[in-house]
Amino acid sequence: MSHTQALCRFLAALDYEQLPDHVLARTEDLFLDWLASALASQGAHPIPLFERYARKMGPATGPAQIIVNGASSSAYFAALVNAASSHLVEQDDLHNSSVLHAATVVFPAVFAAAQDLGKSGRELLLASVAGYEAGIRIGEFMGRSHYRIFHTTATVGTLAAAVAVGKLLDFNEEQFINLLGSAGTQAAGLWEFLRDAADSKQLHTAKAAADGLLAAYLTADGLTGARNILEGDQGLAAGMSTDADPSKLSDRLGSRWALLETSFKFHASCRHTHPAADALLGLMQREGLSHEQIAHVETRVHQGAIDVLGRVSVPQSVHQAKFSMGTVLGLIAVHGKAGLTEFQAFALNDSNVSAFRDKVGMTLDREVDGAYPQRWLGRVVLTTVDGRVLHGAIDEPKGDPGNTLSREELADKFQRLTRFSGARTPAQSGELIQKVWDLRNAVSLDHWL
Repeated sequence: MSHTQALCRFLAALDYEQLPDHVLARTEDLFLDWLASALASQGAHPIPLFERYARKMGPATGPAQIIVNGASSSAYFAALVNAASSHLVEQDDLHNSSVLHAATVVFPAVFAAAQDLGKSGRELLLASVAGYEAGIRIGEFMGRSHYRIFHTTATVGTLAAAVAVGKLLDFNEEQFINLLGSAGTQAAGLWEFLRDAADSKQLHTAKAAADGLLAAYLTADGLTGARNILEGDQGLAAGMSTDADPSKLSDRLGSRWALLETSFKFHASCRHTHPAADALLGLMQREGLSHEQIAHVETRVHQGAIDVLGRVSVPQSVHQAKFSMGTVLGLIAVHGKAGLTEFQAFALNDSNVSAFRDKVGMTLDREVDGAYPQRWLGRVVLTTVDGRVLHGAIDEPKGDPGNTLSREELADKFQRLTRFSGARTPAQSGELIQKVWDLRNAVSLDHWL
């Protein structure tokens, strides 16, 4: 049996009763975190473009809800818009070793399909777990080389979304094999957009979720796909990786719940900036430093951070600023936070932040790079104006499984994100939080939001 077959057999056999309570609770937490990210982007460019496209090309109404505007459409177009909206503010989750933002592709597809198919909260949670477990393992299988050129959430995300919807449709092993073939042949997404402050990142997740749903619905109707799309001579790994490890596809299936390893985002920026941001913040607090006392900060990073963040020098948009190590550390140093409000108000217009940005450098560090992607270590070397050299370090950034967000902190984050966009009142947000934490008991998801 190939590793792909083993994965598909596991997915087909997985049932709700196998899921431990803490896995279900974590899935509800991840769903809440995803919903907050989607609501936080209400009205922000380029999400209205996706909304207009859905209105133009899709039905006027449908069974699936579009989160940012309260409209409805087909499952396909709801998944498209909801996936774009949940990946804009850079607050959605990340799994470290796969470098996959699973929530922003899995939940839009499975939520839209669940509404379309009349499924329950329990069925949505089971399907979501399947999407996470498959997506994470496929991301790990593709290796570090894949991420240097390809946006893993776009490529692997297509398969993760497809698996989630396939589980909702109760696929057997053979259907999952065909499903991976049809999803994998559509997988795409390149990092080049970062150089131009382009809007492609939202297109990546929109297409991943919608194309995954498309692959699942067509597979249910009899469409076949390549049987060895992952490991084959002309498959994903052959074309998109130089260090693929097939054993990752079947790693501890049924005993390792990879979903539990997913990190929540604390700062509203690319996750590659978080370790250094936390290390700098801790160092400044420990030493009682202000930003004026700092002459230079050298961040000691892994190669993936250089590959992604090294493309941005002087950011031209707020979203691009989230991929600027200097800007993120400037917000931390000057304002003590790098949240949505700080980015909106200060990332491009604060002279102190801009000045600090120019004091920040990135250097490849052997220890940090060796630990990545399983662990994202934060290391900074700070030089003060009076010539002192100080070191800051953190091994688990805020939000990582070992330094995770509590339910109280997740609720606070939800309130902050919905307050930022004005998408919900505090009272409405509070009601929605409790509703999500009781998702497993929802008999129907029809007009659920």
